[in-house]
Amino acid sequence: MTPQDLATACADRLYATDTASRALGITITAVGPGTATARMTVTAAMLNGHAIGHGGYVFLLADTAFAFACNTYDRVTVAAGADVTFLEPARAGDELTATAVERTRRARSGLYDVTVRRTDGTILAEFRGRSRSLDTPILSP
Repeated sequence: MTPQDLATACADRLYATDTASRALGITITAVGPGTATARMTVTAAMLNGHAIGHGGYVFLLADTAFAFACNTYDRVTVAAGADVTFLEPARAGDELTATAVERTRRARSGLYDVTVRRTDGTILAEFRGRSRSLDTPILSP
């Protein structure tokens, strides 16, 4: 199995049981070793009291891309921590894309950066996630 095939198989397995992402309409549009792209449309139900996208949903989209990127090596990997900086608000109807890129991975720890953009290219948020891999394979029967 090539590294790309492994990443795809891991993403397929993860998405099949990711009820939160599926319930919110998040799709995984690309995946590769240490990378992933996730998309979501901001709905009226995701707006806060200022009529802008609630930051928790923007964080959730970034966290989803992060999760799929760090789970591309057939090892269950979880978040050890994450930070986000919000740069622009999301609005109802915005289609958001979160692109996660692995910065470094050593032993069981990894560092990933995620950029969340609108379709016009405007950057809404920058997210940095820290991962920890477990000794459990994703693709075990």
